[in-house]
Amino acid sequence: MKFTPLPLDGAYLIDLDKIEDDRGFFARFFCEKEFTIYGLITRWLQMNTSLTKQQGSIRGLHFQRPPKVEAKLVRCLRGSVWDVMVDLRRNSNTFGKWHETELSENNRSMVYIPEGFAHGFQTLVPDVEMLYFHSDFHSPEHEGGLRYDDPALGIKWPLSVSDISKRDQEHPELSELKPVEL
Repeated sequence: MKFTPLPLDGAYLIDLDKIEDDRGFFARFFCEKEFTIYGLITRWLQMNTSLTKQQGSIRGLHFQRPPKVEAKLVRCLRGSVWDVMVDLRRNSNTFGKWHETELSENNRSMVYIPEGFAHGFQTLVPDVEMLYFHSDFHSPEHEGGLRYDDPALGIKWPLSVSDISKRDQEHPELSELKPVEL
């Protein structure tokens, strides 16, 4: 695997290091030893998948509050998304900053999202399937969200929003959130 640090402290783009032949390729998706070298979480307690049917849909921006904060490892299995993460950690040098990465079935890239980050994505094509690894179990009482169109963040979504849940539309802006204390 190839680990590329992203501009947000502790976040990584992870690309496959493929061994190819006439049949196709083989590559590691996860290796505890390699993740440990980079100081990343290696214990995944839950894996989830989502299917989003409509192009332009936004899911997020979601996070969990202490004591149930979670790191995520996210990959697009079918289609493509514009994936966004926002650092919500009060003591971080990159607090309140965001970063985007295109994830697709073609590039097979993944993003490692550290604890204390909000995460969301916009579908760039119809029928997108995502895979998420979570370092903690989902806890409804610790759910949090950040408004996708917060003017202070200035996230520039690439497409007009075609669909977003009522819940995601009603998340607070960053200025209204209590920063995540780890």
